[in-house]
Amino acid sequence: MSKIEIACFNPHSAIVAFENGADRIELCDGLSEGGTTPDFETTKKLREKINIPVFVMIRPRGGNFTYTNEEFEQMKSELTQLKSHNVDGFVFGILDENDEVNMEQNKTLVEIAYPLPCTFHRAFDRAKGLESSLEKVISCGFKTILTSGQKPNVSEGKENLKKLVELSNGRIEILVGGGLRSTNIQDIREFTNAAYFHSSAITDGGQFADADEVIALKNK
Repeated sequence: MSKIEIACFNPHSAIVAFENGADRIELCDGLSEGGTTPDFETTKKLREKINIPVFVMIRPRGGNFTYTNEEFEQMKSELTQLKSHNVDGFVFGILDENDEVNMEQNKTLVEIAYPLPCTFHRAFDRAKGLESSLEKVISCGFKTILTSGQKPNVSEGKENLKKLVELSNGRIEILVGGGLRSTNIQDIREFTNAAYFHSSAITDGGQFADADEVIALKNK
């Protein structure tokens, strides 16, 4: 049985994930943008209804992962405010203008989040260099990397995912996500030896997690 994190773009999906056996929720807004910072009040209300870990995305907009000073200040402010809402961790990732991991800015956010754990999200898949980016993310203090192996989806990236699991050697969790479904999770798990998996569990092209898909992901 795999550990499953469900990416939830609304409270309804989070409740579905919680009620159907998800191990953790990544809460965000902005489905069409691939995830942005969720509403504070929504986060607060949801936290009162579920008791599995809720990791919150900190991302001011869609698009690339290189931010202006104003956007970075916004990220610091959002993280600080959401930290007071009893969340369990944060999800973010900042690259510099050369598409390399921005050490200084990521470290700053990890320090503000402390003692809560942070996940470096799929900005990793846009970063230059598999091994060098892995080492940079580890040295910033992240506990997890969400990745499809620097490829468009987990099926295309499975060679790299296997390599990341080996290279990380327990120093950081490799959270496998990006095109992950109950139909391919078993194959990806066996090939990569990863232990934690990430999916929106959306099966109809809509915006809500599907209960049967959450159950299938968990039990495959």
